[in-house]
Amino acid sequence: MQKKVVITGSNGLLGQNLIDLFLKDKNNYQVVGFSRGINRSGREDFEYVSIDITDASKLRQALEKASPEVIINTAAMTNVDACENNQEACYDLNVNVVQYLADYCSKSAAHLIHLSTDFIFDGEKGNYIEEDVPNPLSYYGETKLASEQILQKSNIDYTILRTILVYGLVNDMSRSNIVLWVKESLENQKKITIVDDQYRTPTYVEDLALSCKLSLDKKATGVFNVASSELLSVYEIAQEIAMAFELDKSLIEPISTSTLNQTAPRPPKTGFDLSKTNRVLGLYPKTFKEDLQRFKQKLM
Repeated sequence: MQKKVVITGSNGLLGQNLIDLFLKDKNNYQVVGFSRGINRSGREDFEYVSIDITDASKLRQALEKASPEVIINTAAMTNVDACENNQEACYDLNVNVVQYLADYCSKSAAHLIHLSTDFIFDGEKGNYIEEDVPNPLSYYGETKLASEQILQKSNIDYTILRTILVYGLVNDMSRSNIVLWVKESLENQKKITIVDDQYRTPTYVEDLALSCKLSLDKKATGVFNVASSELLSVYEIAQEIAMAFELDKSLIEPISTSTLNQTAPRPPKTGFDLSKTNRVLGLYPKTFKEDLQRFKQKLM
């Protein structure tokens, strides 16, 4: 029996990776992609629905028609400063949509897999476990926490996958990510400034897609952390990218967060403890350095 999976945000980096992953096993999965505009995946072997998921009635109708057993919600407004400046649009996509999806799941008994973020934390502690108390610094973080709370108060089967700085490459990308941006800047001999007082564990998108599939296959509910296994400063992350792609790391200049004047505050140190993810999902993420080599092979 095929499992029917709806992927919201199917044009995005994670969305496209999920489509590729599930379509490797068409005997067991049937995929429906929900996204705005045209299908940008470059694939035509799945059902695609062009939809504004912030329209509650259209979303409900599309879900009723698709009748999925699992929904993976990858759609979100993630530009932290844009969220601060456009709070209504941010709330609409990051919170209201999650409520609509939860309402559908409570009637249909579908399993909802939802993506969250390290930005629900204030970054004072670092190496967060799933049970640590959130304290978001930005409006983006507030909305992602609110979306988690909707699911935790609901009566549905849900999985929350918290992640950090996702990178990778897919067809017809609408926005870049840290690895591609640093790589392209250095390839063009462009000097870049990178903060050396913020610490993260970047996530290779293929690991994140796999964590969604494992959550589905194992019916693993609750909260899980998904990221690489070694905490690095963003400056160190950029240095690792330069070394992996044999580019000139002297073009990277370290700066402090205070000099950036960013609209929204960022947590200084996040990173995740992956013990629960190892134990329950059977996923053992590697270091950023090792993941970069996997990504480099994919680009060749």
